[in-house]
Amino acid sequence: MFPNRSRMVGLCMAVLLGWLLGGCSTLGSPALAESVASGYTRYAYAFVSFEADRLDATDARTAQSLRQRAARLYASAWQHARAALEADQPGFMAALSQPDPARWPSLRPDQVGLAYWGAAAWAGQISLSKDDPEVVADLPLSIRLAERAYATAPEYGDGALASLMGTLEAARPGGSPTRALVFFDQALQLGKGREAGAPLAKAEGWAQPAGDKAAFAALLDEVLAISTRHPSLANDAARRRAQWLLDQIDDLF
Repeated sequence: MFPNRSRMVGLCMAVLLGWLLGGCSTLGSPALAESVASGYTRYAYAFVSFEADRLDATDARTAQSLRQRAARLYASAWQHARAALEADQPGFMAALSQPDPARWPSLRPDQVGLAYWGAAAWAGQISLSKDDPEVVADLPLSIRLAERAYATAPEYGDGALASLMGTLEAARPGGSPTRALVFFDQALQLGKGREAGAPLAKAEGWAQPAGDKAAFAALLDEVLAISTRHPSLANDAARRRAQWLLDQIDDLF
């Protein structure tokens, strides 16, 4: 299971989010909606989905149950982000769905964080809903939302948004590995050696699909080094996943 401290923090986060959602609405507060979307997304990724990956080989049934739970958490995160974006900019989703790029909504700098967490959560839900065509069909829109955020503030999150762009480019049908690599390298530059998520995203989104075992291992070693030099909850989550990937590297290549 998870390290005691990390698991306790995750569980406390879930309790706090439940209290927030039970006591107030996020519709009138974009900042609160961003916090809720961020909290649900982080918890789904770092705890629930990761535990599902760890259990795949030994307990497929529990792993599937955990993935369903993670998908629900991602869906909740996206619901709050979407509602806040729509409340702040009525017609936002209708504009985002337009085929004409000239009609796509623009984002103010203060909306970028909400859009980032919304796009990340939306994409997370889609990645865990491969048996639901209606959900999967929204992948282009989730990418478009991330692109609108990137158009306003490509540096957001010290490379977090650039990493998301790289991951989405690598995952979308017909995506370009070369273009994804540009985003991943930009994320590394923006992270300035302090954000372990950037090399982790590049390892899983570029090196692994490319079959480059040496680059994969080097990037994961970088994750471990960064998390040691700059401890944080986000870097700790990246470290745990990186170590797990290193432990099974021979099975991945």
